[in-house]
Amino acid sequence: MLPWLEFDDIEFPPISTALDEPNGLLAAGGDLSSARLINAYRHGIFPWFNPGEPILWWSPDPRCVLRPEAVHISRSLRKTIRKTSFIVTFDKAFDRVIASCAAPRSYSDDTWISQQMQHAYTDLHKQGHAHSVELWIDGELCGGLYGIAMGALFFGESMFSNRTDASKIAFACFARQLQKWGYALIDCQIENDHLTSMGASTIPRTEFAQYLHQHLTSPVEHDWDFDIEKDDVVRTE
Repeated sequence: MLPWLEFDDIEFPPISTALDEPNGLLAAGGDLSSARLINAYRHGIFPWFNPGEPILWWSPDPRCVLRPEAVHISRSLRKTIRKTSFIVTFDKAFDRVIASCAAPRSYSDDTWISQQMQHAYTDLHKQGHAHSVELWIDGELCGGLYGIAMGALFFGESMFSNRTDASKIAFACFARQLQKWGYALIDCQIENDHLTSMGASTIPRTEFAQYLHQHLTSPVEHDWDFDIEKDDVVRTE
């Protein structure tokens, strides 16, 4: 039977007890309080559920991740970055980024980023745990992403794009910046073609747990400001 979380207890079952099918389903219930969310991410767990349904908590195996130094920027994307005049920022429009991530897509009107989720992550942003990346072209917000930063790890949640390649440009710049700051890993949660094209791959859940153990308390200190140049983004290794 799937464990049911009570409101007065923010602890989770061990991630090793997550179901094989559906992959990674660990528990249900509880709430989206900041304390519970922070504890979830510290243990490699995240919420994912449809509006109107019970809150579901997941820790899939394998886990999709990207090491910042391994970000793949294709030749065509490098060309786009070089010829496009843009500005990338942190935390200038968190509310707009998460709302854009929740907006209907061309292939679906459904979204798992409900108002309840948006409020919960906005609270985390106000507390300094959640951050957004914004890509601006001609003063217009064209793409971005948001997630949670802990130690030398960044737990990505969602991204959006209102212009061709906008989310890819934002992600490429973001990965380069995290590399400069010494981050060990970007958690991408679940594999998809978009992330794979950018260099993401999967690792066993046990290996992901080792990253949590080693890097959650890593002393990474920096201001949330971009300080890399376009040449840093498009350089070849």
